[in-house]
Amino acid sequence: MEAAGLCGGHALSGNIKNNFGLPDIRADPNPSETLEWVDALEGVIREESAERALFLLNELEEQMRRKGLRSSVQPYSAYRNTIPLDRQGAYPGDLALEERITSLVRWNALAMVVRANQAYGELGGHIASYASAAEIFEVGFNHFFRGADAESGGDLVFYQPHSSPGVYARAFLEGRLTDEQLAHYRQEVGGRGLCSYPHPWLMPEFWQFPTGSMGIGPISAVYQARFMRYLDHRGLKAAGDRHVWGVFGDGEMDEPESIAGLTLAAREGLDNLTFIINCNLQRLDGPVRGNGQIVQELESLFTGAGWNIIKVLWGSEWDSLFARDANHVLLQRFAQTVDGQYQNLGAKDGDYNRAKFFQLDPASSALVEHMSDAEINALKRGGHDFRKLYAAFAAARAHQGRPTVILAKTKKGYGMGDAGESRMTSHQAKKLDMEAIKAFRDRFNLPLTDEAMAKLEFYKPAEDSVEMAYLRSRRNALGGSMPSRRRTADTVPVPPLDSYGQFAVEADGKEMSTTMAAVRMMGALLRDKTLGPRIVPIVADEARTFGMANLFRQIGIYSPVGQLYEPEDAKSMLSYREATTGQLLEEGITEAGALSSWVAAATSYSVHGLPMLPFYIYYSMFGFQRVGDLIWAAADQRARGFLLGATAGRTTLGGEGLQHQDGTSHVIAATIPNCRAYDPTFAYELAVIMDHGMRSMLERQLDEFYYVTVMNENYAQPSMPPGVAEHIIKGMYRFGTRGVAGTHQYVRLLGSGSILREVIAAADLLLEDFGVASDTFSITSFSELARDARAVERHNRYHPMAESVSHLENCLTGRAPVIAATDYVRAYPQLIASYVSGRYVTLGTDGFGRSDTRAALREFFEVNRHHIVIAALSALVSDGQTDRKTLQAAITRYEIDVERAAPWTL
Repeated sequence: MEAAGLCGGHALSGNIKNNFGLPDIRADPNPSETLEWVDALEGVIREESAERALFLLNELEEQMRRKGLRSSVQPYSAYRNTIPLDRQGAYPGDLALEERITSLVRWNALAMVVRANQAYGELGGHIASYASAAEIFEVGFNHFFRGADAESGGDLVFYQPHSSPGVYARAFLEGRLTDEQLAHYRQEVGGRGLCSYPHPWLMPEFWQFPTGSMGIGPISAVYQARFMRYLDHRGLKAAGDRHVWGVFGDGEMDEPESIAGLTLAAREGLDNLTFIINCNLQRLDGPVRGNGQIVQELESLFTGAGWNIIKVLWGSEWDSLFARDANHVLLQRFAQTVDGQYQNLGAKDGDYNRAKFFQLDPASSALVEHMSDAEINALKRGGHDFRKLYAAFAAARAHQGRPTVILAKTKKGYGMGDAGESRMTSHQAKKLDMEAIKAFRDRFNLPLTDEAMAKLEFYKPAEDSVEMAYLRSRRNALGGSMPSRRRTADTVPVPPLDSYGQFAVEADGKEMSTTMAAVRMMGALLRDKTLGPRIVPIVADEARTFGMANLFRQIGIYSPVGQLYEPEDAKSMLSYREATTGQLLEEGITEAGALSSWVAAATSYSVHGLPMLPFYIYYSMFGFQRVGDLIWAAADQRARGFLLGATAGRTTLGGEGLQHQDGTSHVIAATIPNCRAYDPTFAYELAVIMDHGMRSMLERQLDEFYYVTVMNENYAQPSMPPGVAEHIIKGMYRFGTRGVAGTHQYVRLLGSGSILREVIAAADLLLEDFGVASDTFSITSFSELARDARAVERHNRYHPMAESVSHLENCLTGRAPVIAATDYVRAYPQLIASYVSGRYVTLGTDGFGRSDTRAALREFFEVNRHHIVIAALSALVSDGQTDRKTLQAAITRYEIDVERAAPWTL
């Protein structure tokens, strides 16, 4: 049986339990008066309508608020289907045929996973999740999920990741995937297999959104729905009736990201968004809420956030029981049963359910006394009933003004019997014995011989069969197959660099920060008639900190309702201006939300066929360290755009201290294959990088994104030397020479970001104080240098007769010492360590940050000019190029405290 769960109406009295399994005892001092109120409410519903009853209840609630009274009743409804039978409507499809097709998909999904694990036990895979969600997906595929060829442009669907075998199995029936591909599930290296979960990077024409990391799907769905409205309000692409559907697990809703966007969706009235939460009551190890009720908890959560709630808990077999239950006995029994018990009941047969559920109360026992154990066992949960699900999907799509969540109660491992139905081990079930497989075949009436079953053969009906005809007709009617993904869109021309960045290229000593330069270039690009409308500036907060306040008036801040108030600074030239056509996305203090908006814009070329260019600017410490999982998912999704890590480095944001000072983001960025990360020092370097990035993403349509760190430190900006633009992109170029290079006492000095200026000063000190010559190199990207050197190393290993030379090797010939200093931990410059032929010494900001001036912090972390000189002289001593007395003299001259503990220990 499909055991149930609660909350009976709150008018019910008696010693019952609430939906969290706790006593809900409220003594009624005047039962007869209570009965009068209940009878009056029933009369309004009967004689007028449910809507009138709700209106009256809302009026009473408003009166309570005015009197200062507050209800302690939890915001959830009875533990029954939201849509009553008389409003359910007729099912528009061929029910019997859809059930047969679903059974075939179930079989192929199961066969795919079991075959893979029989061959290679370590591959893993999941059967039970799709088994619980099969009907949810099939209702969507047959009636609601519209493909890209639909008149509206198609829907967006986020698929529960552990259910991917079922999505593959359906695509196999549609002819989009082959037997061989299914046979190579989770065996991708040879190029014939299927990836474990939805990954656009691995299957770029199939999967649209990566959802494998729990929580990423829900927040992404919210911000994709929001970005759809943004494009519509700005007149760039009509939203029409396109819809965003997200199928997620009940356990997944515990992730902070899963609920981070709920209030935004309600606040902005995103009625183009529907979540379907597969409430199979189980996560990997056990119940989601063993001692409570996850359905009621989620209803409370979504109600508080402002969503429309539709519960689909009981299948059609329960309708007659509810009709006979005049005293709400079932609702009381549901109220007394927690999810851990529901799971136990779901794993057992009808006789157990009769004894352990219905017969605990004489009244509920009487409701099923006419039913056999087999009939009790056949009572389904709502998430396995096509009729109930269709009614919920249709109501969700029709609802206006708010997003909708469908809470669909299912069984994990539905149909797997003793091998995994509602079992604690359901999630780990990957191998089934022949008895379990035979039971599965027989339960779903699969047309498989014993031999085909034993071989776990995939089954596909004949091309001219009614099943295949129906399958094709439904998808044709809905605009083509899903999931699917477009890889390219129209190119967008980028204006010439001198039209927006000439001030940076020919700065001629003018003082500015690289943050200011970035914002100024963005402002100029926004004025370009072609590219300007495609730019999406994004901040979480602190636009004013980054010098972006002028954009408030220039392009406005997006708000779906415009501006309903007069801002305090209305008379200011930089007043805070919200507008429905606003271009700037000011997300509030939510880096996860801002990054999700960036992803929506960065994937618009694929999702909407409309290339956009997002710039998300933020405190660099709150990027890769805070929302690195979302950035990894963006890379998987082939995002294109700029991430600007502002106030970057551990010593440039002097007064903010430990939590704000970034020393690691470039190390993390280097691990993402399609993230091109740069740490420029000068405005002209930044201009060249931005120009190159825009052309790569918008004109050449490369699936890469750019992480660029910018600083808030003002200093004189030189003009760009001739012939360095290409080398800036490659990662390094010679910035200057002091003395005669290549002499007896000679070093190479490398610096990036804010510390390059300390390196330049150190070169002067080395020559003036100690007669040491040097070449100084600006390193715009250690990660790009390392990638190129790594690629050349690999090429030379496999092509010994046609060796190449890396850009790094071309720049650093010979074996003179090399000293590298950055505002990041040593692991960052050490990315190139194995490719440097001479002695290589790195200086960095390892350890916790702290508050002080920039000069004090650079002294503390030993990355200032004096410590760079000491490191260079020490390397020369180690190479026998100078004596130890010279090194000691330098330590004395610069008053280095040699007894102080290492900064990374403090």
